[in-house]
Amino acid sequence: MPTTPGTAETTVRPPASRVVVADDDVLLREGLASLLDRSGFEVVGQAGDATELLAIVRSTGPDVAIVDIRMPPTQTTEGLQAARVIREELPEVAIVVLSAHVEVDEAMELLAGGGGLGYLLKTRVTDVAEFIDTVQRITAGAAVVDPALVRELVAARRRKDPLDVLSPREREVLGLMAEGASNAGIASKIFVSEGTVEKHVRSILGKLDLPESETDHRRVLAVLTYLDAR
Repeated sequence: MPTTPGTAETTVRPPASRVVVADDDVLLREGLASLLDRSGFEVVGQAGDATELLAIVRSTGPDVAIVDIRMPPTQTTEGLQAARVIREELPEVAIVVLSAHVEVDEAMELLAGGGGLGYLLKTRVTDVAEFIDTVQRITAGAAVVDPALVRELVAARRRKDPLDVLSPREREVLGLMAEGASNAGIASKIFVSEGTVEKHVRSILGKLDLPESETDHRRVLAVLTYLDAR
């Protein structure tokens, strides 16, 4: 449509997403802030430690907080702890956790919190377009896991399978235990004597390093181990 003389067409743009950046590495923090600013975000604060981060987030209520997982004073999981507090107090704030290393347990604990959460390795920042797209998706409510973490989780799952200590026959017996079969029932299914099944069960309980207690209770623990590993 033609414009009315003396007026100009205007495009209404959505407000820029407001972001807080927290990292004790000043150069990285400033670099991220500059990158985000050039990419259409409004940087409303920067923090060098978890205490400062929480103060800024509480006062500004940003759309997203980008947080280093390790910050002063101990350089362990201060950033992650701050992320938990933000999620509890201001669940509408999206959180992107950055880490120099794959921290499986910490990442899984964070990502259990639902959408609007992301875990990225700092190496991802070097691909500017991908990094900005990822931050935008997390801000919009997505949950994003760094591909390196996914590979580590798969590898860890394989390494830590508690059933690896069992023989194929013992796995079979444990599977039948999980189905609720008694020793007699297992014996009839795999065509061995009940005494042989009892020996398999004792071996299974020993190999799984289950605490000494009533046999029935140990069987339940063995079944739970089996189900958890599947």
